[in-house]
Amino acid sequence: MNIEEYRDYCLSLKGSEECFPFGDDTLVYKVFGKVYTYAGLNPKDGRFIANMKCDTAWSAELMERYSGITFGYHSDKKYWITVELESDVPDELVKRLISHSVDEVVKKMPKSKQRLYYEM
Repeated sequence: MNIEEYRDYCLSLKGSEECFPFGDDTLVYKVFGKVYTYAGLNPKDGRFIANMKCDTAWSAELMERYSGITFGYHSDKKYWITVELESDVPDELVKRLISHSVDEVVKKMPKSKQRLYYEM
């Protein structure tokens, strides 16, 4: 998945908003004001990476299986992973991880916001 496909997929998710709170070089995606993924626009060593929230048990399994998934870069390594977008991680898995990240963010919201989100 390239950076444009990453952006298109994030924008296709319900309630998703794109913003630049960390400067012009970091794409940030939020749902109800909460960040679920972000990616730098200046590739690290020529590679685009994206950070997203992930269940800790699943993230450990993913890191064992894919070299393109590591602990969250500049993030809480317990709850965030970094995914190299053009790597051994299949595009469908990247999409699943982005959607999972949204789910992880939504489930931490108050019940009223969760209800609003699911009714969208």
